[in-house]
Amino acid sequence: MIYVHETVSEGRRRAIAKYGAEVRRVPGTYDDAVRRAATDAATYGWFVVSDTSYEGYIDVPRDVMQGYSLMADEAMAQGAAPSHVFVQGGVGGLAAGQCAYFWERLGATRPRFVVVEPDKADCLYRSAVAGKPVTAPGTLDTIMAGLACGEVSLLAWQILQVGADDFMTIGDEAAIDCMRLLAEGRHGDPPIVAGESAVAGLAGFLIGSADPKVRRRLELGSDSRILVFGTEGATDPDLYTRLVGRTPEQVAHAAEAK
Repeated sequence: MIYVHETVSEGRRRAIAKYGAEVRRVPGTYDDAVRRAATDAATYGWFVVSDTSYEGYIDVPRDVMQGYSLMADEAMAQGAAPSHVFVQGGVGGLAAGQCAYFWERLGATRPRFVVVEPDKADCLYRSAVAGKPVTAPGTLDTIMAGLACGEVSLLAWQILQVGADDFMTIGDEAAIDCMRLLAEGRHGDPPIVAGESAVAGLAGFLIGSADPKVRRRLELGSDSRILVFGTEGATDPDLYTRLVGRTPEQVAHAAEAK
């Protein structure tokens, strides 16, 4: 039984249903869907699996975050440690999983850790400014649907409030530009299919490095080694095609040709 909020695209709903799930659409935001799932689970005796934590629900999100850290472990196995990590926000589970991994493994030499969110769903940024968990207001209507979260994961916040160095926000256009950039495969790179929620970290780095003031603030230099995570492909192929101007298959074929 999968709960999604009302603005999740029909293409993504169908993709989930293809795995045999019953998909229930909940009015409101992602956070409303989380609450409805918890309420129904208590009513029917179901077991909740979610990557966001809240009062009384910690163990499963902790395991999910531990699983996210495998991505960092695989990245470290491929080369030298990064100087900077730019990672997308959401409720913070993914970011906290990566942050905790580098903190535990590298200690004082861990990379500078930058969390990037949509400017329309910036609960982590707002919490960093406030010094405590706060809610992002409004409808959270961002093209980055996987990051459209208004409330932080309490467990993730325990890590990020002390482990993250910087918090950034980006607009939807920046995400779309970054999707197109990856699809084009500029500067000799192979084309990459990346969904809207996959590119926030990369977009944050590109925006930050292009602004001299922000570049100095983030201590970005010619010797910096940047790590970003592409966490989503074309999870809604129709939407991807409208945004990028080419189908995921066309981009993937161009990558194979290179």
